[in-house]
Amino acid sequence: MLRLIITALFLVVFFIFSIPMFGILWIIGKFNKPKKDIIALRIVQWAFKVIRFLCGVKTTVIGYENIPKDEPVLYVGNHNSNFDTIIVYSMLPGLTGFVAKKEMEKIPLLHHWMKLLYCLFLDRKNIKEGLKTVLQGIEYIKNGISITIFPEGTRSKTGEMAPFKEGSLKFAEKTGCKIIPVVQNNTREIMEAHSPFIRKTHTVLEFGEPIDVKSLDKEQKKFLGAYTQEIIQKIYDKNKALV
Repeated sequence: MLRLIITALFLVVFFIFSIPMFGILWIIGKFNKPKKDIIALRIVQWAFKVIRFLCGVKTTVIGYENIPKDEPVLYVGNHNSNFDTIIVYSMLPGLTGFVAKKEMEKIPLLHHWMKLLYCLFLDRKNIKEGLKTVLQGIEYIKNGISITIFPEGTRSKTGEMAPFKEGSLKFAEKTGCKIIPVVQNNTREIMEAHSPFIRKTHTVLEFGEPIDVKSLDKEQKKFLGAYTQEIIQKIYDKNKALV
């Protein structure tokens, strides 16, 4: 319980100091938008690293060299915990937005940071609005901003992956960007497996080899979600022995 309390206090302090930071970032953005973007990214990554430290999360990272440094990509991962985003986002090399559920847009201050970082709020109940979100994400990628998505649509309650939603990989299909499999093991053990307690945990994060959608055959492109999930499942099963 102590870890939870300390982490909650850190978040309160961070969000209080966020208020003047938003103003400073707005001013910087008036003169140098790319600089504003990278400063916002590094601030949030720093906060996530602090959260990992306070929660006692140690992560073994594999395949970091698989991330292209000079082009936007679509990060596609399995989803077992709220810490999945915290862990992976704290390690990404460049500007990256991630797809979140629409409800998160209503959380004060948090949604300001998310918008600064080009996050997308997906309304899963409204097809028309969902299409707009996809189109916005495609535009981001074309402008050099990577996107992170969890194609299961929600967190797994058992650790077993649900089928990937094929439509969620349209970002890669329509832009031709590479897909980077993002595979995390043991993240449920941080909190979800014994909520509300946070426990010191070792997790494994692997960035798989890039998937070049343009080089896939017709059948693989048709079922790109299933194809990507199969790759992620194999890595997930392999890394079970490392936690």
